[in-house]
Amino acid sequence: EKLNQNGEKAKSAGVQLAYHNHNFEFENVDGEIPYEMILTQTDEKLVQLELDLFWFALAKQDPLKVINRYPGRVPAVHIKDMGKNSKMVNAGTGTIDFMRIFQASKKAGIKHYFVEDDETRDITGTIEAGYNYLSKVRY
Repeated sequence: EKLNQNGEKAKSAGVQLAYHNHNFEFENVDGEIPYEMILTQTDEKLVQLELDLFWFALAKQDPLKVINRYPGRVPAVHIKDMGKNSKMVNAGTGTIDFMRIFQASKKAGIKHYFVEDDETRDITGTIEAGYNYLSKVRY
């Protein structure tokens, strides 16, 4: 309810609210999955989805299921990769198959790709690696 209310306020201000996930929204809480509640109990015109692909992978969830179920509702994705030790690594150097997600970009409605690494000690290197990786992929 609060997300819908804030989405309405955002819309009135001329901006779009988009919910950014982490892995904890996929954990069962009293028989409910919070992310599922967000998907089903929010108005897609008021609350869009900003998929963080690392957190989806860590939670062992498939972002394509969300994209296929809610086409056009995903204007942005966060590109951060996962190493074999489940730690964040530079985009394109880990285990996440970004191409299968990028191929659904049009269906998802993706307009923005954010390269990030919450734990990097080399911000410039992370940005360069992400730019180089995304510059080479075609989807």
